[in-house]
Amino acid sequence: MSIQSTIHSKLTSLPPASARVAAVIIADPSVVLNHTISELAQLCNTSDPSVVRFCRSIGFTGYAGLRLALATELGREAGASHEKNEPEFGIDINPASSMAENVARIRFTETMGIEETTENLDLAVLQEAVNLIAAARRINIYGVGAGSLVAEDLRYKLFRIGLAANAFPNADNALMGASLMGPEDVAIAFSHGGATTSVLDFLRLANHQGATTVVITNAPGSAAAKEASLHLLTVVRETPFRAGAMASRISQLAVVDCLFVGVAQQCFAVAVDALEATHQAIQGPGHKNRI
Repeated sequence: MSIQSTIHSKLTSLPPASARVAAVIIADPSVVLNHTISELAQLCNTSDPSVVRFCRSIGFTGYAGLRLALATELGREAGASHEKNEPEFGIDINPASSMAENVARIRFTETMGIEETTENLDLAVLQEAVNLIAAARRINIYGVGAGSLVAEDLRYKLFRIGLAANAFPNADNALMGASLMGPEDVAIAFSHGGATTSVLDFLRLANHQGATTVVITNAPGSAAAKEASLHLLTVVRETPFRAGAMASRISQLAVVDCLFVGVAQQCFAVAVDALEATHQAIQGPGHKNRI
């Protein structure tokens, strides 16, 4: 995982002083290259030791290591952007942006999100989730906002291959669904930051009922990741304009596709028959009159 994406993923779980350092670096990663540790500490209204603690929280022994690695990463990304004639990440959409620039920035950031997410997926956890979903009696799925759209996409895909999958439009329905679960069931939640209260309530109740819980999140240290039996991570960087609701959706959908293909592969014969049957149901003779 890139340094910048690591900072994004850990932001919500950092203590206040480290979170201030993270926020300043997220806003302008080059600040690390252009300032000493004391200057950065002053910008973040914190101390030199707090900056060092931040560096250690993202995997470096100190500020010098972070500066070197980040300089390499920014140089590599700038070179790749220039080679493809694309904008550098972090240059956000603004009133002066042309439509071509907007499209190029969206293409760059969403492609990067898919690449980093799929490259960093824990394949052992993914396989375990696939095994559990394929064998589940019932699969209950829940997300809020953009996560609800992704939850419905997963429900639709699993439903098409004959699995008993539900997605809930609101918190009350999600809790009712969780209350009826048992050890043979799987609860799946989507939460970019891993702190949405209704998602946490859904996971806790499903756990209490003995179900296996899976969360897809961008924050490995979040409450949702700790609450769930399994967590699968997206890797998404945000900009002020393209907030989490936009940036997370594409990477979450990539994880959904990985889960679906794995489950369909496990239930291959049944999945093929179910896909054919559902296709025929809507494409067969007279289907227009039935819809």
